[in-house]
Amino acid sequence: DIDNVGRKYHLKLVLEDIVEKDNIVNCTAEILYHLDNTNAAPDVHFEIEGELKNTEEQDNIFYNRIKSLKKELVAQNIPDSHGNVPPEMEPIRLLAQAAAGYVVWQNSTENTRYELAQIKRVRQVKRSDDYLEFDYMVLLHEFVSQEIIPWQMTVLWHPQHGVKVTQNSRQPKHAEH
Repeated sequence: DIDNVGRKYHLKLVLEDIVEKDNIVNCTAEILYHLDNTNAAPDVHFEIEGELKNTEEQDNIFYNRIKSLKKELVAQNIPDSHGNVPPEMEPIRLLAQAAAGYVVWQNSTENTRYELAQIKRVRQVKRSDDYLEFDYMVLLHEFVSQEIIPWQMTVLWHPQHGVKVTQNSRQPKHAEH
């Protein structure tokens, strides 16, 4: 506890690559949850010991596949009700997972635990520059309350510049349908 500031946690953890399960690295982190402003994202400082797997080749394959589509990509229910993700939708799911990580960080408190449950729908937005843009409606599972929360995210991505969430907002319950 830091008087009149908040609560700071010191963590040691192992990061596991979600694609290559055998690629793990150690990480240390400090997370500060602010007392006075529950709307402020926690401060996070971390150090990774080792290197994460380079995904440049897979990123470029995905990027070129999406850029070459005749019509903008549209999909829904990833994974489906049986937990299946079509192989061609796996990069779309991974992109949503990265973007949802930002949304979770920005909206977390000490008393919440969000996790991406499903992409209800995703729609590619046509752009005149080199970025890919996707409009996602995702369902976040909040483990403490057991609530399923619809969340809209607009995501920009380019293999050389990474993921950027340009807009996100919690949606009313009925928005998931």
